[in-house]
Amino acid sequence: MKKFLVLFLILLFILPASAQSEDQLQTKGNKKSIYVYWGWNWDNFSKSDINFKGADYEFTLKNVVADDKQASFDLETYFHPVKFTIPQYNFRIGYYFKKNWDISFGVDHMKYVVRQNQEVDVSGFISNSETIYDGVYSDDKIIIEPSFLILEHTDGLNYVNFELRHTDKVITGKTVSVSLKEGFGIGAVIPRTNATILGNERHDKFHLAGYGLGAMFGVNITFFDKFFIQSEAKGGFIGLPDVRTTNSKIDRASQNFFYSQYNIVFGVFFRL
Repeated sequence: MKKFLVLFLILLFILPASAQSEDQLQTKGNKKSIYVYWGWNWDNFSKSDINFKGADYEFTLKNVVADDKQASFDLETYFHPVKFTIPQYNFRIGYYFKKNWDISFGVDHMKYVVRQNQEVDVSGFISNSETIYDGVYSDDKIIIEPSFLILEHTDGLNYVNFELRHTDKVITGKTVSVSLKEGFGIGAVIPRTNATILGNERHDKFHLAGYGLGAMFGVNITFFDKFFIQSEAKGGFIGLPDVRTTNSKIDRASQNFFYSQYNIVFGVFFRL
């Protein structure tokens, strides 16, 4: 990640000294252009209370810690025509309806993994599971381990969203320009959840589980008015009231948490 930051600093210093005047900056814009980008994200999640309901259990785990799961970089994984969706990725297509305003549709493919071997508080009951976990709980301690619970939104935590973004051109040179971008969005979360609860077989299909809200700030460097690299900081809220966990339609989980993203994306403009 540090390498990308260094690259941005270098590019800022090598911009042509003959930047255009303020009047020229105001008249140049992206109106009636389309952009498409693809890149990758690194994520952090707040602690979350997770509620589980089934025919023979209902319990809540409190202040659960989770991590993302970005794939280690290698050309085979990140650029293979079949495997390129394995890493945590960002895809977006947008349209400038005004010179400095665009509306876009995108997918933020994050991954959310409940950390194993952590000790959390649990309240509720478990019965007829034929495991050591049967019982009634009231803020008791329990260790999350595979025999009790695996919970991962790893295929993934798919935030499908629309965003409204604003662009502020900072520097426009002959071959390189720099812009700042700010925006906010809303969308649906459609995870394919890997969950094993008390040894039950997991539900392994995409499911509309909830919604998301987010805001972003980015730095865009465009080359030859065509190609660009963009660094984004993004954060927001994820609400998941209806997570499918097992093959039983009765079994559900629910949770809410905040997230932050750091994104590096590469894209192209199509002028209309």
